[in-house]
Amino acid sequence: MSETTTLRRAGQAAPSSSSRAGRAALVRRAAPWLLLLPLCAVPLYLDGSWLIIGILGMSTAVGAIGLTLLVGTAGQLSLAHAFFVAVGAYTYAYLAGESGPSAAGGLGLPTLPAALAAIAAAGLAGLLFSPVAARVGGLYLGVASLALVFIGEHVLKNATPLTGGYNGREVATLAVGGFEVNGGAPGLWVLGVPFTGRERLWYLALAVLVVSIVVAGRIVRGRPGRALQLMRDNPAAAGSMGVPAHRYKAAAFTVSSVFAGAAGVLTALAFEFIVPQYFTLHLAVLYLAMAVIGGLGSVPGAVAGGLFVTALPLVLDRFSGSLGFLAAPGSGGLDAAMFARFVFGALLVIVLIAEPGGLAGLWRRLRPSRR
Repeated sequence: MSETTTLRRAGQAAPSSSSRAGRAALVRRAAPWLLLLPLCAVPLYLDGSWLIIGILGMSTAVGAIGLTLLVGTAGQLSLAHAFFVAVGAYTYAYLAGESGPSAAGGLGLPTLPAALAAIAAAGLAGLLFSPVAARVGGLYLGVASLALVFIGEHVLKNATPLTGGYNGREVATLAVGGFEVNGGAPGLWVLGVPFTGRERLWYLALAVLVVSIVVAGRIVRGRPGRALQLMRDNPAAAGSMGVPAHRYKAAAFTVSSVFAGAAGVLTALAFEFIVPQYFTLHLAVLYLAMAVIGGLGSVPGAVAGGLFVTALPLVLDRFSGSLGFLAAPGSGGLDAAMFARFVFGALLVIVLIAEPGGLAGLWRRLRPSRR
């Protein structure tokens, strides 16, 4: 075979190989977006009880994304996430709530501006605490942030005119131009299925989750994410390269609080009634479990961890009658919530010992290698 023929065949093979690689890369980029198609069709086939599980799962996944940016990407331990979720939830309830003879009044603002203001309020609360986060790290930051949870719990239980105290307060229906996002007005039917509040709220939660994934992904892959990872892994190298550590750490804490505020608003809309007993240290630990189980620093892992940790006790409770080893809630036996805690604890131990990368790390190990 002549040298000319060999070169010609090599030249023909190279474009074919590169085109296959290009198509494979295109499929990998398009696959997550194709997943949206069945998710958009879910309200057409599932009833309201399943939809509310999904809505709560997506809501907490938004908050888990914010926490994995802080704990995983920036390496800053925080136990205050429940506090910022509560700020978002209660701020929306107060701003959008109508003033009246009830124990907890409100300002009666339009609900969409109230929701955006609630998210901004959570970010502002994070910004006010960010100087502490910028100067304190590790276990010390965890203890300092834990104080916010206790302070917030005390305020929620005692600031009755704002929060309703121990009894909680109602949450106003989110409406845009007369269209109720989590309500029934006006009546809407899609392919013979009535779209009530839960069907509509499903799409809002899905949209917020998608936006959160895109924004967080850009942060992680962009310059801020690389700077945060460098400060986490090698602070001395980051300092020698002129990375403003205090500024980036403060920004990470603030951005994480914004995600938590969005999760708080969605959670309030899903519950339609909020009480202080939900926004406690238990919720803060659950959020940390979501980030660790999903994989610290991984945005898809945070989504998977948030969905799993939220859905497991709710699904177990739904099927507790068919599962003989689960007792009824409040009976003193092993109920769904308690069993889920055992599962979370076991998974945390397994992740820390066997797979520190969490579900995201396990997926990277099991998926076929790229060629």
